[in-house]
Amino acid sequence: ENAENMYFFSDLALTLNEPEERVAPTDSRLRPDQRLMESGRWDEASVEKQRLEEKQRAVRRRREAEAVEALEEGKDYEGYIPLWFERKVDAVTGELICVYKGGYWEAKDKQDWSTCPDIF
Repeated sequence: ENAENMYFFSDLALTLNEPEERVAPTDSRLRPDQRLMESGRWDEASVEKQRLEEKQRAVRRRREAEAVEALEEGKDYEGYIPLWFERKVDAVTGELICVYKGGYWEAKDKQDWSTCPDIF
């Protein structure tokens, strides 16, 4: 219904980014720049997007520096380890894939997001 006014998106596409309660603080639907954009506050959204991108760059630089330091000291460096997924090679295709390793739904049930990084 009314698809011509909604760019002919499906119901799923139109609601995919709707906020949901009780999700991880890292859920992309909580991105402050995105929320500002969706409320029509374009200038604020642009400033917020720049802040988030710089925060991400700073984290990347810190990890790179830690990796160099570990290498210089002859230590292993694991780098970033995703909370709920792990990278594996697909046995059939040989391609690198991400496989759910558990923990998200348990954290959501308990509302314990203490292991989540502060990404926003």
